[in-house]
Amino acid sequence: MKKGISYAFLTLYVKIVLVVLQKLVILKYYLKAVLFEIPSLFIFTNLLTFLNHIRDIKDPEHPYSLEELNVVTEDAIEVDDKNSYVRITFTPTVDHGSMATVIGLCLQMKLMRSLSSHYKVDIRVAPGTHAFLVAVNKQLNDKERVAAALENPNLVDMVDECLAPTYD
Repeated sequence: MKKGISYAFLTLYVKIVLVVLQKLVILKYYLKAVLFEIPSLFIFTNLLTFLNHIRDIKDPEHPYSLEELNVVTEDAIEVDDKNSYVRITFTPTVDHGSMATVIGLCLQMKLMRSLSSHYKVDIRVAPGTHAFLVAVNKQLNDKERVAAALENPNLVDMVDECLAPTYD
C-alpha cells in the first residue's frame, strides 16, 4: 500500500514538473516577443499552446500519440486570435477507412474541452491524404453530425480512451 502512494505522488510530481517546463518554454518565447517586439514569436507561442493541448492525444489504432506519428504538427495549426479561430489540418495514418473521422473527433473534443467557447474550431484532413477527404471534412465540421456521433457510447469510449492522459 505504501508503495502505491509513493508511486502516485511521484507520478503527480512528474506531471507537475512537465507542465511547469512547458509553461516556461512558452514564457520564454513570449518574453522574446515582447522584449524584441517580434510579433511572429507571439504567434509561434500561440501555436505551441495549441499544440500542447493536442500533442498527447493517442492514436486509436497505434500505441503512440498523434504527434509521435506526425498526424499533427506545428505547421498544421493556424491560429487567428483576432477572430477567435483555430484550424488544425491533420494527416491520417491510413488513407482510407473510418479512423480519420475518429482522430478528427478526438481533436475536436480535446479542443472543445480545453479552449474557451468563443473559439471557432475547424478540423480538416490534409489534402490528398484520405480517399474520402470531402466527406470526412464535412462530418468533422458539422455540429449536428458531431453531436450525433457523441451519442454513440462505443465511439465516446474510444474518444475518451484516446484523450486519457498518459504518464510515460
